[in-house]
Amino acid sequence: MDRTQALEIVKSHLTEHRYIHTIGVMETSITLAQKYGADVKKAEIAAIFHDYAKFRPKDEMRQIVKNEGLPQDLLLYGSEVLHAPVGSVLVKKEVGIHDVEILNAIYHHTTGNSNMTTLEKVIFLADYIEPNRQFPGVDEVREAAQQDLNKACLMAVKNTIHFLIKQNQKIYPLTFDTYHGLLEIIKQK
Repeated sequence: MDRTQALEIVKSHLTEHRYIHTIGVMETSITLAQKYGADVKKAEIAAIFHDYAKFRPKDEMRQIVKNEGLPQDLLLYGSEVLHAPVGSVLVKKEVGIHDVEILNAIYHHTTGNSNMTTLEKVIFLADYIEPNRQFPGVDEVREAAQQDLNKACLMAVKNTIHFLIKQNQKIYPLTFDTYHGLLEIIKQK
């Protein structure tokens, strides 16, 4: 699938604001993939479809979690966590993308995981630092992304954890696993 076709498919599933975000994630993913040795085409496609399920009705997403063998504990956390794993299921079923690396990058783009591939890190980080994002700490993570993919991802997940704590929101356990996994990688270097 080429970029134009993928963007046409995803555009109808997103608001204009989210489509602009998606373009930013796509461009950032390509840059990061080139810099850190991930498959550029897979990064492009995963970035385009990373928010495919973002605006699906919450009840539909919950039903997909129940019906598709996704971890049931997803239902215990905020709906923001649902769109990534649900999106990976829908991209496979509705768009016909079966590449496991792409689907995993979509699945883990919000929480990460303890053993992320380079492609997963690229999508996770690109979603966080794309140029349209403006919030405290993002510029520091952008700077770190120019030097070290793992350190930038660690900064992003730490910022996310701090933000969720300040908002008195539950934190999905995979987010903590991501923090621990990245910390371990950095300590080993």
